[in-house]
Amino acid sequence: MENLSEGYSPEKRGEDENGKNHAKLHDRKKNFVMTIKEAQQQVDGWIKTVGVRYFSELTNMAILTEEVGELARIMARRYGDQSFKESDKEKNLGDEMADVLWVLICLANQTGVDLTEAMKKNFEKKNIRDAERHLRNEKLKRR
Repeated sequence: MENLSEGYSPEKRGEDENGKNHAKLHDRKKNFVMTIKEAQQQVDGWIKTVGVRYFSELTNMAILTEEVGELARIMARRYGDQSFKESDKEKNLGDEMADVLWVLICLANQTGVDLTEAMKKNFEKKNIRDAERHLRNEKLKRR
């Protein structure tokens, strides 16, 4: 897995003086796959180089709330009953989800949470607690 947190200077990325290297960027996007652990490492590397340092945990919690609100705004307009405002039409659902994930990863890094382990334990909990719960839920059978 290519470490995207290293080499943020234009020279190290193989870019021209204007910071443009569309072919390399396209290749990175096309082949971009990472584990949760790698995502935590990549975000940490970016924060410590380009981002200088983490915001405080409380600031990041407020930012996470803002980002979830932006995601909710798109969801309410695209899948709910609200209509789009002009300023909302250009918003990208995937980008907003990635913003939420980014800040959540920042909070995990700051608080020492290994999200891979947390997800494993969460799946175990759900598989025990909800093993048959949803299968018996009549509300889920209506569609």
